[in-house]
Amino acid sequence: MTAQTPSLRYAWYVVAVLMLAYISSFIDRQVLTLLVKPLKRDFGVTDTQVGLLIGFSFAIFYTFLGIPIGRLADRRSRKSIILWGIVLWSLMTAICGVTDTYSQLFLARVGVGIGEAALSPAAYSMITDLFPRHKLGTAMGIYNLGVYVGSGLSILLVALILKLISVEGMWQVPFFGEIYPWQTVFLIVGAPGLLIVLLIAFTVKEPVRQQTSKAKVEMSEIRAYFSANRFSLLSLFFGIAFMAFSSYATTSWTPTLFVRKYGLAEAQAGLLLGGIITIFSTAGVYFGGRYADKLTKDGYPDAKMRVGYQGMLIGTFLAFSVLAMMVFTSAPLPVFVVLLALICFFTALPYGAATAALQEMVPAPMRATFSAFFLFVVNIVGLGGGPLAVGFINDKIFGDPNQVHLSLACTVLLGCGVSCLLLYRGLKPFIRSTENARLAVN
Repeated sequence: MTAQTPSLRYAWYVVAVLMLAYISSFIDRQVLTLLVKPLKRDFGVTDTQVGLLIGFSFAIFYTFLGIPIGRLADRRSRKSIILWGIVLWSLMTAICGVTDTYSQLFLARVGVGIGEAALSPAAYSMITDLFPRHKLGTAMGIYNLGVYVGSGLSILLVALILKLISVEGMWQVPFFGEIYPWQTVFLIVGAPGLLIVLLIAFTVKEPVRQQTSKAKVEMSEIRAYFSANRFSLLSLFFGIAFMAFSSYATTSWTPTLFVRKYGLAEAQAGLLLGGIITIFSTAGVYFGGRYADKLTKDGYPDAKMRVGYQGMLIGTFLAFSVLAMMVFTSAPLPVFVVLLALICFFTALPYGAATAALQEMVPAPMRATFSAFFLFVVNIVGLGGGPLAVGFINDKIFGDPNQVHLSLACTVLLGCGVSCLLLYRGLKPFIRSTENARLAVN
């Protein structure tokens, strides 16, 4: 008992540090959501181009490079991979602040995505090696708090910065010349990542990998395992991808909705949405992980998948309520805010449980690789599709910038509904896959 306590205490410390890195990555990733108005004004872009910039530009290499990086993390030092990733995404975020054109900003965002691709596959694998199964849901839930704390803080930070600076005119920056004042946001949020590099470098050790009958596996074995478990894996991958589809759409376009429909200033919109995400989404992902661990202890073999299905079922009903309210009533701001807070809570429930579910579904030597496949699907559908879908629907279907509330409500309802169906369909196959994973390592 005494020997185990320091080990668990250290494990929680590692989770906390990795969560800080995840928070930093999401601040850098989501920083554009409050800059839609000055970006459109100064770079002359459409809502569709904004959607591409927020999501697709980042997702291109984030998704495709995640797989080889995950494969590397199953064989090499996961700590080193994470360190190089943080350095790259922090520098590329700062470069976003000195770009002159939409194309340059797009390419810099691609660079941010390349750096961030290194974090989660390696982090999932490290955390799984540090915790017993009955604590893994909570540990993954705490790590995944970074998604929502980072998203919320990015919006809050940008809102506060915009209150302090003028968003018109030009500023002179040494060595780089003139930039727009709103671009300084990128320079400010890029810096903390370099401090996190020092924290990980000097206080975190590479964990000992869990003992298995085979330390390394070939790609042919990974393909064979995927083929034998494809139904459960694809149900989880795409179920969480469509959850992310609705979440990224909400995070990316709600500030614009507040501005266009309710007449709030950008800073007010950011403070309101940032507060909702930081409180309600963070609570959702934490309680999702705790609830999954409780169900596991109570003997539910599909506990971690069940939590996701239940959260998205409630999210679907809430999203339908929002769409109906937007179509048939004047949609008063206080009612919309309450429904939005509930959607943020329930759609965040699946995330911590889902990442823990994946670790149980695959053998230890394959975890980082399958985590990369998982993140590939989640980000190409969620991050690449969610923000883009809202901008596309607004430009091509409604053809009116002031209908963004309807475009967003349709996108969120679609994402929640498809996610709920897929996670429900994956409940029984999930149990079979957990058994297959256990058999594969014995």
